[in-house]
Amino acid sequence: MLPFILRRLAQGLLVLAGVACTVFLLFNVLPGDPAALLAGQRSDVATKAAITADLGLDQPLPTRLVGYLNDVSPLGLHPRDSAGQARYGGVTLLPLGSRALVLKKPYLRRSFQSNKDVLRILLDYFPGTLWLALAAMLIASVGGIAFGVAAALRPQSWLDRALVTTSVLGISVPSFVAAILIAVTFGFYWSHWTGLSLTGQLYETDPFSGERHLVLRNLLLPAVALGIRPLAIITQLTRSSMLDVLSQDYIRTARAKGLSQTATVLHHALRNALNPVVTAVSGWLASLMAGAFFIEYIFNWKGLGTVTLRAVENLDFPVVMGATLFVAALFVVINIAVDVLYAVLDPRVKLN
Repeated sequence: MLPFILRRLAQGLLVLAGVACTVFLLFNVLPGDPAALLAGQRSDVATKAAITADLGLDQPLPTRLVGYLNDVSPLGLHPRDSAGQARYGGVTLLPLGSRALVLKKPYLRRSFQSNKDVLRILLDYFPGTLWLALAAMLIASVGGIAFGVAAALRPQSWLDRALVTTSVLGISVPSFVAAILIAVTFGFYWSHWTGLSLTGQLYETDPFSGERHLVLRNLLLPAVALGIRPLAIITQLTRSSMLDVLSQDYIRTARAKGLSQTATVLHHALRNALNPVVTAVSGWLASLMAGAFFIEYIFNWKGLGTVTLRAVENLDFPVVMGATLFVAALFVVINIAVDVLYAVLDPRVKLN
Protein backbone atom coordinates (compact mmCIF):
# COMPACT_ATOMS: atom_id res chain seq x y z
CA MET A 1 0.00 0.00 0.00
CA LEU A 2 2.86 2.41 0.77
CA PRO A 3 4.29 2.28 -2.80
CA PHE A 4 0.77 2.95 -4.13
CA ILE A 5 0.35 6.00 -1.88
CA LEU A 6 3.79 7.36 -2.81
CA ARG A 7 3.08 6.86 -6.51
CA ARG A 8 -0.27 8.61 -6.24
CA LEU A 9 1.32 11.49 -4.31
CA ALA A 10 3.88 11.91 -7.10
CA GLN A 11 1.07 11.95 -9.66
CA GLY A 12 -0.79 14.44 -7.49
CA LEU A 13 2.20 16.79 -7.46
CA LEU A 14 2.24 16.73 -11.27
CA VAL A 15 -1.48 17.55 -11.29
CA LEU A 16 -0.92 20.46 -8.90
CA ALA A 17 1.93 21.72 -11.09
CA GLY A 18 -0.41 21.71 -14.09
CA VAL A 19 -3.11 23.49 -12.11
CA ALA A 20 -0.62 26.11 -10.93
CA CYS A 21 0.58 26.83 -14.47
CA THR A 22 -2.93 26.98 -15.91
CA VAL A 23 -4.35 29.23 -13.19
CA PHE A 24 -1.31 31.53 -13.19
CA LEU A 25 -1.42 32.04 -16.96
CA LEU A 26 -5.20 32.47 -16.92
CA PHE A 27 -5.23 35.20 -14.29
CA ASN A 28 -2.24 37.02 -15.76
CA VAL A 29 -3.66 37.34 -19.28
CA LEU A 30 -7.11 38.52 -18.17
CA PRO A 31 -7.78 42.27 -18.38
CA GLY A 32 -7.28 44.28 -15.23
CA ASP A 33 -4.46 46.07 -13.43
CA PRO A 34 -4.09 45.29 -9.71
CA ALA A 35 -1.56 48.12 -9.33
CA ALA A 36 -4.01 50.69 -10.72
CA LEU A 37 -6.72 49.36 -8.42
CA LEU A 38 -4.45 49.71 -5.39
CA ALA A 39 -3.14 53.13 -6.40
CA GLY A 40 -6.56 54.63 -7.06
CA GLN A 41 -7.87 56.67 -9.97
CA ARG A 42 -6.15 59.93 -8.98
CA SER A 43 -2.64 58.54 -8.50
CA ASP A 44 0.21 59.54 -10.81
CA VAL A 45 2.22 57.35 -13.17
CA ALA A 46 5.21 57.11 -10.80
CA THR A 47 3.04 55.76 -7.98
CA LYS A 48 1.50 53.12 -10.22
CA ALA A 49 4.94 52.15 -11.53
CA ALA A 50 6.28 51.80 -7.98
CA ILE A 51 3.34 49.59 -6.94
CA THR A 52 3.72 47.50 -10.10
CA ALA A 53 7.42 46.93 -9.33
CA ASP A 54 6.68 46.15 -5.68
CA LEU A 55 4.15 43.49 -6.72
CA GLY A 56 6.57 42.04 -9.26
CA LEU A 57 4.19 42.72 -12.14
CA ASP A 58 6.84 44.56 -14.17
CA GLN A 59 8.71 41.34 -14.94
CA PRO A 60 8.11 39.23 -18.07
CA LEU A 61 5.39 36.60 -17.78
CA PRO A 62 7.74 33.55 -18.06
CA THR A 63 9.93 34.97 -15.26
CA ARG A 64 6.90 35.49 -13.03
CA LEU A 65 5.63 31.96 -13.76
CA VAL A 66 8.97 30.36 -12.89
CA GLY A 67 9.18 32.44 -9.71
CA TYR A 68 5.66 31.46 -8.65
CA LEU A 69 6.29 27.75 -9.27
CA ASN A 70 9.50 28.06 -7.27
CA ASP A 71 7.55 29.56 -4.38
CA VAL A 72 4.68 27.05 -4.28
CA SER A 73 6.84 23.97 -4.86
CA PRO A 74 7.94 21.89 -1.82
CA LEU A 75 11.45 21.97 -3.36
CA GLY A 76 12.79 25.35 -4.40
CA LEU A 77 15.87 27.45 -4.98
CA HIS A 78 15.86 30.32 -2.51
CA PRO A 79 18.32 32.90 -1.18
CA ARG A 80 20.43 31.87 1.76
CA ASP A 81 20.29 35.29 3.40
CA SER A 82 18.20 36.12 6.47
CA ALA A 83 15.33 37.50 4.39
CA GLY A 84 15.06 34.26 2.43
CA GLN A 85 15.18 32.16 5.59
CA ALA A 86 12.46 34.28 7.22
CA ARG A 87 10.19 34.04 4.17
CA TYR A 88 10.60 30.40 3.17
CA GLY A 89 12.15 28.61 6.14
CA GLY A 90 12.49 24.89 5.57
CA VAL A 91 15.52 22.63 5.51
CA THR A 92 18.52 23.35 3.30
CA LEU A 93 19.33 20.27 1.21
CA LEU A 94 22.08 21.58 -1.06
CA PRO A 95 23.96 24.92 -0.82
CA LEU A 96 24.47 26.51 -4.25
CA GLY A 97 26.40 29.71 -3.69
CA SER A 98 24.09 32.55 -2.69
CA ARG A 99 21.12 30.22 -3.13
CA ALA A 100 20.19 26.80 -1.79
CA LEU A 101 17.92 23.91 -2.65
CA VAL A 102 15.37 24.02 0.16
CA LEU A 103 12.72 21.55 1.34
CA LYS A 104 9.91 23.75 2.65
CA LYS A 105 6.19 24.25 2.92
CA PRO A 106 4.60 25.91 -0.13
CA TYR A 107 4.74 29.68 -0.05
CA LEU A 108 1.54 31.13 -1.57
CA ARG A 109 2.87 34.69 -1.33
CA ARG A 110 1.02 37.64 0.20
CA SER A 111 -2.29 39.28 -0.61
CA PHE A 112 -2.18 42.35 -2.84
CA GLN A 113 -4.93 44.01 -0.83
CA SER A 114 -4.13 43.22 2.82
CA ASN A 115 -0.46 42.16 2.56
CA LYS A 116 -1.32 39.15 4.73
CA ASP A 117 0.12 35.70 4.10
CA VAL A 118 -2.23 33.93 1.67
CA LEU A 119 -1.94 30.57 3.44
CA ARG A 120 -2.92 32.20 6.73
CA ILE A 121 -5.95 33.83 5.05
CA LEU A 122 -7.07 30.50 3.59
CA LEU A 123 -6.63 28.68 6.90
CA ASP A 124 -8.72 31.35 8.65
CA TYR A 125 -11.60 30.85 6.20
CA PHE A 126 -11.22 27.10 5.66
CA PRO A 127 -13.13 25.93 8.79
CA GLY A 128 -16.32 27.62 7.55
CA THR A 129 -16.16 25.76 4.23
CA LEU A 130 -15.20 22.49 5.94
CA TRP A 131 -18.13 22.59 8.39
CA LEU A 132 -20.51 23.52 5.59
CA ALA A 133 -19.29 20.62 3.41
CA LEU A 134 -19.43 18.14 6.33
CA ALA A 135 -22.95 19.22 7.27
CA ALA A 136 -24.10 18.92 3.65
CA MET A 137 -22.46 15.51 3.38
CA LEU A 138 -24.13 14.34 6.60
CA ILE A 139 -27.56 15.43 5.34
CA ALA A 140 -26.93 13.83 1.94
CA SER A 141 -25.58 10.57 3.38
CA VAL A 142 -28.25 9.97 6.01
CA GLY A 143 -31.11 11.10 3.79
CA GLY A 144 -29.81 9.42 0.64
CA ILE A 145 -29.23 6.03 2.27
CA ALA A 146 -32.62 6.12 4.03
CA PHE A 147 -34.50 7.12 0.87
CA GLY A 148 -32.58 4.60 -1.26
CA VAL A 149 -33.33 1.72 1.10
CA ALA A 150 -37.00 2.72 1.32
CA ALA A 151 -37.27 2.84 -2.48
CA ALA A 152 -35.48 -0.52 -2.92
CA LEU A 153 -37.72 -2.31 -0.41
CA ARG A 154 -40.85 -1.28 -2.38
CA PRO A 155 -39.81 -1.35 -6.05
CA GLN A 156 -42.28 0.06 -8.59
CA SER A 157 -44.51 1.39 -5.81
CA TRP A 158 -45.71 4.98 -5.58
CA LEU A 159 -43.01 5.68 -2.98
CA ASP A 160 -40.30 4.31 -5.27
CA ARG A 161 -41.52 6.37 -8.23
CA ALA A 162 -41.82 9.52 -6.12
CA LEU A 163 -38.30 9.17 -4.70
CA VAL A 164 -36.77 8.42 -8.11
CA THR A 165 -38.55 11.38 -9.71
CA THR A 166 -37.52 13.71 -6.89
CA SER A 167 -33.91 12.52 -7.07
CA VAL A 168 -33.79 13.16 -10.83
CA LEU A 169 -35.09 16.68 -10.16
CA GLY A 170 -32.46 17.16 -7.46
CA ILE A 171 -29.69 16.13 -9.87
CA SER A 172 -31.01 18.38 -12.64
CA VAL A 173 -31.37 21.63 -10.70
CA PRO A 174 -28.06 23.53 -10.32
CA SER A 175 -26.95 24.06 -6.73
CA PHE A 176 -26.92 27.85 -6.95
CA VAL A 177 -30.50 27.88 -8.30
CA ALA A 178 -31.64 25.62 -5.47
CA ALA A 179 -29.75 27.84 -3.01
CA ILE A 180 -31.55 30.97 -4.20
CA LEU A 181 -34.96 29.28 -3.98
CA ILE A 182 -34.24 27.87 -0.52
CA ALA A 183 -32.83 31.17 0.77
CA VAL A 184 -35.76 33.26 -0.47
CA THR A 185 -38.44 30.76 0.60
CA PHE A 186 -37.23 29.64 4.03
CA GLY A 187 -34.98 32.56 4.96
CA PHE A 188 -37.20 35.42 3.81
CA TYR A 189 -40.87 34.67 3.09
CA TRP A 190 -41.26 31.95 5.74
CA SER A 191 -38.61 33.22 8.16
CA HIS A 192 -41.22 34.05 10.82
CA TRP A 193 -42.20 30.35 10.84
CA THR A 194 -38.79 28.73 10.37
CA GLY A 195 -36.78 31.14 12.55
CA LEU A 196 -34.04 31.11 9.88
CA SER A 197 -32.41 34.05 8.14
CA LEU A 198 -30.87 34.66 4.74
CA THR A 199 -27.40 35.26 6.16
CA GLY A 200 -25.51 34.25 9.27
CA GLN A 201 -22.33 32.63 10.52
CA LEU A 202 -21.58 29.48 12.47
CA TYR A 203 -20.27 31.60 15.35
CA GLU A 204 -21.86 34.91 16.28
CA THR A 205 -20.64 37.50 18.79
CA ASP A 206 -22.98 38.85 21.43
CA PRO A 207 -23.05 42.67 21.05
CA PHE A 208 -23.30 43.22 24.81
CA SER A 209 -21.01 40.60 26.37
CA GLY A 210 -18.66 40.14 23.42
CA GLU A 211 -18.80 36.36 23.78
CA ARG A 212 -18.84 34.09 20.72
CA HIS A 213 -21.45 31.35 20.66
CA LEU A 214 -22.36 28.56 18.27
CA VAL A 215 -25.48 29.11 16.12
CA LEU A 216 -26.20 25.85 14.31
CA ARG A 217 -29.43 27.08 12.72
CA ASN A 218 -27.40 29.37 10.46
CA LEU A 219 -25.77 26.27 9.00
CA LEU A 220 -29.04 24.56 8.05
CA LEU A 221 -30.09 26.41 4.87
CA PRO A 222 -26.68 26.51 3.14
CA ALA A 223 -26.01 22.88 4.09
CA VAL A 224 -29.35 21.74 2.64
CA ALA A 225 -28.77 23.77 -0.54
CA LEU A 226 -25.30 22.30 -0.95
CA GLY A 227 -26.39 18.74 -0.12
CA ILE A 228 -29.34 18.43 -2.52
CA ARG A 229 -27.34 17.11 -5.47
CA PRO A 230 -25.29 14.48 -3.55
CA LEU A 231 -28.45 13.46 -1.67
CA ALA A 232 -30.18 12.72 -4.97
CA ILE A 233 -27.19 10.80 -6.33
CA ILE A 234 -26.73 8.76 -3.14
CA THR A 235 -30.46 7.94 -3.15
CA GLN A 236 -30.26 6.47 -6.65
CA LEU A 237 -26.94 4.74 -5.96
CA THR A 238 -28.24 3.14 -2.75
CA ARG A 239 -31.45 2.06 -4.46
CA SER A 240 -29.60 0.39 -7.35
CA SER A 241 -27.07 -1.29 -5.06
CA MET A 242 -29.78 -2.53 -2.68
CA LEU A 243 -31.88 -3.95 -5.52
CA ASP A 244 -28.83 -5.85 -6.76
CA VAL A 245 -27.96 -7.21 -3.30
CA LEU A 246 -31.57 -8.15 -2.44
CA SER A 247 -31.66 -10.44 -5.49
CA GLN A 248 -28.63 -12.46 -4.35
CA ASP A 249 -28.87 -16.07 -3.18
CA TYR A 250 -27.59 -15.43 0.34
CA ILE A 251 -30.44 -12.97 0.97
CA ARG A 252 -32.98 -15.62 -0.02
CA THR A 253 -31.14 -18.06 2.25
CA ALA A 254 -31.30 -15.63 5.15
CA ARG A 255 -35.03 -15.19 4.65
CA ALA A 256 -35.54 -18.96 4.38
CA LYS A 257 -33.82 -19.38 7.76
CA GLY A 258 -36.54 -17.21 9.30
CA LEU A 259 -34.62 -13.94 9.75
CA SER A 260 -36.85 -10.92 10.04
CA GLN A 261 -36.97 -8.27 7.31
CA THR A 262 -35.15 -5.79 9.54
CA ALA A 263 -32.32 -8.18 10.37
CA THR A 264 -31.95 -9.25 6.74
CA VAL A 265 -31.77 -5.68 5.48
CA LEU A 266 -29.50 -4.23 8.19
CA HIS A 267 -27.11 -7.13 8.82
CA HIS A 268 -26.82 -8.63 5.35
CA ALA A 269 -28.12 -6.48 2.50
CA LEU A 270 -27.19 -2.96 3.62
CA ARG A 271 -23.64 -3.82 4.72
CA ASN A 272 -22.83 -5.31 1.31
CA ALA A 273 -24.61 -2.54 -0.59
CA LEU A 274 -22.72 0.29 1.08
CA ASN A 275 -19.35 -0.16 -0.65
CA PRO A 276 -20.16 1.97 -3.72
CA VAL A 277 -22.07 4.39 -1.49
CA VAL A 278 -19.08 4.89 0.82
CA THR A 279 -16.88 5.56 -2.20
CA ALA A 280 -19.34 8.12 -3.53
CA VAL A 281 -19.67 9.81 -0.13
CA SER A 282 -15.90 10.07 0.28
CA GLY A 283 -15.41 11.39 -3.22
CA TRP A 284 -18.15 13.99 -2.86
CA LEU A 285 -16.49 15.73 0.10
CA ALA A 286 -13.85 17.48 -2.01
CA SER A 287 -16.46 18.33 -4.65
CA LEU A 288 -18.69 19.89 -2.03
CA MET A 289 -15.84 22.11 -0.81
CA ALA A 290 -15.34 23.36 -4.35
CA GLY A 291 -19.08 23.65 -4.99
CA ALA A 292 -19.60 25.61 -1.79
CA PHE A 293 -18.15 28.79 -3.35
CA PHE A 294 -21.39 30.12 -4.85
CA ILE A 295 -23.46 28.78 -1.94
CA GLU A 296 -21.29 30.79 0.45
CA TYR A 297 -21.70 33.88 -1.69
CA ILE A 298 -25.50 33.57 -1.74
CA PHE A 299 -25.77 33.03 2.03
CA ASN A 300 -22.87 35.39 2.88
CA TRP A 301 -21.15 32.48 4.61
CA LYS A 302 -17.60 33.04 5.83
CA GLY A 303 -15.55 30.47 3.91
CA LEU A 304 -13.12 29.94 1.06
CA GLY A 305 -15.78 30.85 -1.49
CA THR A 306 -16.40 34.25 0.06
CA VAL A 307 -12.73 35.21 0.27
CA THR A 308 -12.01 33.88 -3.24
CA LEU A 309 -14.85 35.72 -4.97
CA ARG A 310 -13.92 38.88 -3.10
CA ALA A 311 -10.34 38.44 -4.29
CA VAL A 312 -11.53 38.06 -7.89
CA GLU A 313 -13.43 41.34 -7.62
CA ASN A 314 -10.34 43.08 -6.22
CA LEU A 315 -7.89 41.46 -8.68
CA ASP A 316 -6.09 39.91 -5.71
CA PHE A 317 -4.38 37.22 -7.79
CA PRO A 318 -2.28 35.56 -5.04
CA VAL A 319 -5.42 34.80 -3.00
CA VAL A 320 -7.30 33.47 -6.04
CA MET A 321 -4.42 31.26 -7.14
CA GLY A 322 -3.75 30.12 -3.59
CA ALA A 323 -7.39 29.14 -3.05
CA THR A 324 -7.45 27.23 -6.34
CA LEU A 325 -4.30 25.29 -5.44
CA PHE A 326 -5.63 24.68 -1.91
CA VAL A 327 -8.83 23.09 -3.22
CA ALA A 328 -6.90 21.12 -5.87
CA ALA A 329 -4.63 19.73 -3.15
CA LEU A 330 -7.72 18.68 -1.17
CA PHE A 331 -9.01 16.83 -4.23
CA VAL A 332 -5.72 14.97 -4.60
CA VAL A 333 -5.49 13.96 -0.92
CA ILE A 334 -9.14 12.92 -0.63
CA ASN A 335 -9.04 10.88 -3.86
CA ILE A 336 -6.01 8.97 -2.57
CA ALA A 337 -7.78 8.38 0.75
CA VAL A 338 -10.89 7.13 -1.09
CA ASP A 339 -8.86 4.60 -3.08
CA VAL A 340 -7.22 3.30 0.09
CA LEU A 341 -10.57 3.18 1.93
CA TYR A 342 -12.19 1.27 -0.91
CA ALA A 343 -9.40 -1.32 -0.81
CA VAL A 344 -9.81 -1.67 2.96
CA LEU A 345 -13.59 -2.17 2.67
CA ASP A 346 -13.40 -4.58 -0.27
CA PRO A 347 -10.50 -7.10 -0.11
CA ARG A 348 -11.06 -7.95 -3.78
CA VAL A 349 -9.70 -4.53 -4.79
CA LYS A 350 -5.96 -4.55 -5.45
CA LEU A 351 -3.93 -1.37 -5.23
CA ASN A 352 -1.68 -1.76 -8.25
